[in-house]
Amino acid sequence: MSEQKQIVEKYMDGFRHTDHEKILSCLTDDIVWEMPGFYLHNGKAAFDKDIENANADGHPDIKIMRLVEEGNIVVAEGTVKAKMKDGSKLDAVFCDVFHFKDEKISRLTSYVMFNKQL
Repeated sequence: MSEQKQIVEKYMDGFRHTDHEKILSCLTDDIVWEMPGFYLHNGKAAFDKDIENANADGHPDIKIMRLVEEGNIVVAEGTVKAKMKDGSKLDAVFCDVFHFKDEKISRLTSYVMFNKQL
């Protein structure tokens, strides 16, 4: 597995365990994180504020189904499931596009589709 793919795996593992330090260690200081139609964050401080969902009950179950790499870009497709404090469940699929600079993630575009909320 390439170094860039290993960094994406480390990043995802950080989210699985809500480990801010692990996640932030994968990012450049000037990271840009966009979820089109929802938000655009610039820098680690803004990124850090959106790592956890205040309504979540525990850690998310994130599964990567596919990692595709070309040049300095890695695309990850997968699923995320989580229990919410109100008893509902989050069930979504995602496609994350990671851009790398100097062996760190410098830009992330997250496309998320929510399957259903129970």
